[in-house]
Amino acid sequence: MTHKPAATRTEDLPVHECWALLRGVSVGRLAIWDADHPDIFPINYTVDHGTLVFRTGEGTKLTAVLEGHPVALEADGVDPDTGIAWSVVVKGTGALLSSTGDLLDSFSLRLFPWHAGRKDNFVRISPTSVTGRRFRVTPPAEWWTAQANMPQASPE
Repeated sequence: MTHKPAATRTEDLPVHECWALLRGVSVGRLAIWDADHPDIFPINYTVDHGTLVFRTGEGTKLTAVLEGHPVALEADGVDPDTGIAWSVVVKGTGALLSSTGDLLDSFSLRLFPWHAGRKDNFVRISPTSVTGRRFRVTPPAEWWTAQANMPQASPE
């Protein structure tokens, strides 16, 4: 018989809470399709009227968007005082902002890249799906024990 800790309850978040959490952070991971494989990049972004906007230079991210591949962005966080963590995933399509009005509006978003270099392209992610979860982080003492690494007997 094994003594495993009870599973931590995971709470699915309503969409409005997902957006509130996304507004509270500015860094996420952008997943794109690059030729014949997925790739992931850290980006900084901002929320703009139910979409996400980020800046990028010429390269892999921009090429994937221009080729029309679907994209996904994942952002997360944890409250060190409560041990409550969250994760939000936005799936959708990316589009290069190209109209004069969109470009002028984008400069008011206060979106400043962290990495040096030319990042003249503004990309908007329009979501097809927004999902999120919240859960309590399990303390290492509950899962990192000598017994955790021992072979377990089949439950049959």
